[in-house]
Amino acid sequence: MESIEKEHVARKANFIRRLYDWTIHWAETPHSTWALFILAFCESSFFPIPPDVLLIVLAVALPSKSFKYALVCSAGSILGGCFGYLIGYEFFELIGKPIVNFYNINDEFDTVRTYYQSNAFFWISVAGFTPIPYKVFTIAAGVFKVNFFILILASALSRSARFFMVAGLFYLFGPKIKTYIEKYFNIFTIVFVILLVSGFVAVKYLK
Repeated sequence: MESIEKEHVARKANFIRRLYDWTIHWAETPHSTWALFILAFCESSFFPIPPDVLLIVLAVALPSKSFKYALVCSAGSILGGCFGYLIGYEFFELIGKPIVNFYNINDEFDTVRTYYQSNAFFWISVAGFTPIPYKVFTIAAGVFKVNFFILILASALSRSARFFMVAGLFYLFGPKIKTYIEKYFNIFTIVFVILLVSGFVAVKYLK
């Protein structure tokens, strides 16, 4: 039984790695800006790879356009959060539940209800700024009938702060930070994976 579970985890990790590589490749295409918008939109409702991955690659290549990319990323993410809300509000059984099942957080999903009962704005903002998977909170906001304008305001503040902070680093430091990242790219990749996994763990154990 344990070996089957390990194999399942390994397959899922391999799947996420392939998605990661697929995401990165869009930076080398003429459609990179649209790809960033779509990735940010999808990540807020169902896609596992954060848009920061593509945002960083694009900002490394063109630091002068960092804020433009951050704006595109923020807009896509906020609209995607609205789509996640719609999934939870109208289509949870059809679409939302399979997403929750994929991330294996069925029990923890109900815990989000208590978060929203205490302070929905705060918890949506936390999820929007940190590695905690944002899609869980946008879908849950629809399921638990959180005020839609609270979702939009919290999303706009937290998502924009996160992406513009990333963009600001590349805009300010430009080629210097690009050289640094290229030198330590493998380490940054490991850190990214750790943050991605820790985000899902946080949803399970953050009470």
